[in-house]
Amino acid sequence: MVDPIVITRNLQQTVGNMALEFSNRVTIVTGAAQGIGRAIAQSLVDRGAAVHVLDIDEAGLAETASSTGAVSHVLDLSDRASVSSVVADIERSTGPIEILVNAAGGVRGQVGRPIQQIDEADWRVIFQANLDSAFWLAQAVGPRMMERGRGRIIFIASGAGLRPSKTGIQAYTAAKHGLVGLTKQLSWEFAPKGVTVNSVAPGFILSNPTTLKQWESYGPEGQARLIEGIHTRRLGTAEDIAAAVLFLAGDTASWISGQTISVDGGGS
Repeated sequence: MVDPIVITRNLQQTVGNMALEFSNRVTIVTGAAQGIGRAIAQSLVDRGAAVHVLDIDEAGLAETASSTGAVSHVLDLSDRASVSSVVADIERSTGPIEILVNAAGGVRGQVGRPIQQIDEADWRVIFQANLDSAFWLAQAVGPRMMERGRGRIIFIASGAGLRPSKTGIQAYTAAKHGLVGLTKQLSWEFAPKGVTVNSVAPGFILSNPTTLKQWESYGPEGQARLIEGIHTRRLGTAEDIAAAVLFLAGDTASWISGQTISVDGGGS
């Protein structure tokens, strides 16, 4: 006798695997020279996507392209003209872009300082990296997706976009809050045309030299306190963030839009 529970479980597994298959779907992943962006690119390549990786870090991007098989494009994502040109080149060479994952950003080497010490350049460079780049990418990719009636846009935000940042960097917190707002606004504009827009807000992830330096600065006691504040009692990995991105990029997430999903082990 066939067990209906087994049949249901097998069907759910099959459907789930199909939903996370991205065979030949043209995909852009930015901020892919290291860490979270690289892990996202690898996960999508592993599931059959035709992935193009974008970053300003030429050496890191070359490593990503070599390890994943993705096609690399070195550019400054805060430059609107460059973004528009690369997007057009990708669509001419590979086909219509179906998935955009913007993981570019970061603190650009800054540390938390009192507000009176922040000059205009400090402020603007973080907005250029974290918010301007996201807008130019969405502007270049979104209308094309809407014309075709299908697409996924996923921004990598931060817990700092939902509450004050542990880094103490005012511009980073403000820019990530702006990115969460942009997610909601673009969803309102794009989703009626079949293009969902969502964000993933990572918790503390040891994924690059900056986060490693921050972790080491806490010392053993600070590290222990941070872990104790996480429900799962562990730090996250870049692969944890990639898993959330795969879900949002898949077909089963077609009625999820305008959302920011915290992936932080329960820390929020």
